[in-house]
Amino acid sequence: MGKISSKIIEKNGWKLVNDIELPDKCVICVAPHTSNWDFLWGNLLNSALNIKAHFLIKKEWFFFPLSYLMRFLGGIPVDRSQKTSLTDTLSEEFKRNKIFRIAVAPEGTRKLTLKWKKGFYFIANKAGVPIVLAFLDYKKMEMGLGHVFYPTGDIEKDMPEIMAFYKDKMGRFPERFRVS
Repeated sequence: MGKISSKIIEKNGWKLVNDIELPDKCVICVAPHTSNWDFLWGNLLNSALNIKAHFLIKKEWFFFPLSYLMRFLGGIPVDRSQKTSLTDTLSEEFKRNKIFRIAVAPEGTRKLTLKWKKGFYFIANKAGVPIVLAFLDYKKMEMGLGHVFYPTGDIEKDMPEIMAFYKDKMGRFPERFRVS
């Protein structure tokens, strides 16, 4: 399936970039997230690089028959109306599994957000795993994995460094993505 995904990516003018060795356990920070197309390209990237990552997605996407596809692709439903300890739950998943990767869009939405959600950071820090900085750059037509970041526990110091990686990345709808 990976070769087919690579061909689809290539035939659509994208270039695959993989500058890292992917850890067995990690949180994958995927940005920018400005379009539903990001889901398709992200899953093709997942397949082409044989990443086998789960991803968080709002529970509204889990309806029959789409729920079967979402679970097959690695989707984990998130009920944003409930105050649950997703950080604790995912931290336990890291402990239970030899290989566990979870992809998270830090914006939490396809719309413009002035402040990133920090859950991906808290999950990685609590689980003691690195954060892989993944991207979809529609301007350069590049997608891939660019950097492995090890959280120090000092979010005020770490977040600007993480966000700096994405400063030159452009989403499908550039007006919906801001790194500040």
